[in-house]
Amino acid sequence: MDNKIIASTKSYFKRNAGILIGLVALCVIISLRSDRFLTQDNIMNVLRQISSNMYLACAMTMILIAGGIDLSVGSIVAITGVTAGTLLNAGVPIPLMLLICIALGAVYGTITGLIITTTTLPPFIVTYSMMQILRGATYVYTGGTTVRVDNRSFINLGTGYAFGFLPLPVIYLLIVFVIVFIVLNKTTLGRHIYAVGGNEKAARFSGISVMKTRMFVYIFSGIMGSLAGLVLCARSYSGNPLAGDGAEMDAIAACVLGGASMAGGYGFVGGTLIGALIIGLLNNGLNLMRIDSYWQIILKGIVILVAVYVDYVKNLKKNKSN
Repeated sequence: MDNKIIASTKSYFKRNAGILIGLVALCVIISLRSDRFLTQDNIMNVLRQISSNMYLACAMTMILIAGGIDLSVGSIVAITGVTAGTLLNAGVPIPLMLLICIALGAVYGTITGLIITTTTLPPFIVTYSMMQILRGATYVYTGGTTVRVDNRSFINLGTGYAFGFLPLPVIYLLIVFVIVFIVLNKTTLGRHIYAVGGNEKAARFSGISVMKTRMFVYIFSGIMGSLAGLVLCARSYSGNPLAGDGAEMDAIAACVLGGASMAGGYGFVGGTLIGALIIGLLNNGLNLMRIDSYWQIILKGIVILVAVYVDYVKNLKKNKSN
C-alpha cells in the first residue's frame, strides 16, 4: 500500500512538474512584491476565492476529458443566485431552497446533455446557446437588478468558517475534489469518460454507452454551476445577474493549465487544482501589487493563450508519434 502511495505521489509530481514550478515561481515573485501575500488571512482569502472556480473546473475537467466543453456554467451561476435569493425572500426554508437550486442545475445540465447526445450539434454551439438563454432569462427576470439576501443562516454557508480558520467554501471544495478524483480514478464510469474522449468510435464498439457517459458529465456540470452560484450568492449577500460572467473561461483555463487536453481523452483533477491555484494567485497577486484591472485582463488572457498553445504542441507531438 505504501509503495502504491509513493509511486502515485512521484507520478503526480512528475506529471505536474512544469506547472508546479510555475506556481512556486509565481508565489516567490508576489511575496517579494507584497509582504501581505503570505499572511494567513490572505491565503485563506485566496482559497475562498478559488473555491467557486474549482467547483466548475472539477466538472469541466471531466467534460474536457470526455471530449466536450461547457460554456453555460457561468450563466448557471447567475440564475442560481437569483433563484436562491428569490426563494429565500419568499420564505422558503434553506434546505428546500438548496434542494430546488441543485435540482434546477441538474435540469439545465440534462437539457444540454440531451441536445448534445441526441444530435450532431457541436458542444461549443449548444453550450454557448444555453449560456445566452440562461443569462438572458436572468436579466429578464431581475430587470438587471440584484436580488438582496439577508438570511444570516444562508449567508453563513458562504462566509462562515470550520475549525475557526478554514472557510466553509473550501470544505465544500475538498468534498467535490475527492468525489471527482474517485470517479475519474477508481470507478468504471471514470474509465468510460477517458475512453469516450480518447476515441468515441472505439468506445461504442467496446460496449460503452457514450450517451449515458456524456449525460453524466453535463448533469454534474450543471450541479456544480448551481453549487458555485449558491456559494457566491451567500458570499455577496445577493443574487446578481452579472455573477459568473466569464467563469466558464476561468474554469477552462484552470483545466488546461492543469494539463487537460482540449482534444479530449486526457486530464487529471489534481492538475486542475494547481491550475486553479495559479489563476487565483495571479488575480490576488496583481491586486496586492496594485496593478490596473485592465492589465490584469490582458495578463490572464496571455496565461490562457500560453496554456492552450502548450496543449496544442503536446497534441501535435502525440499525433506525430502515432
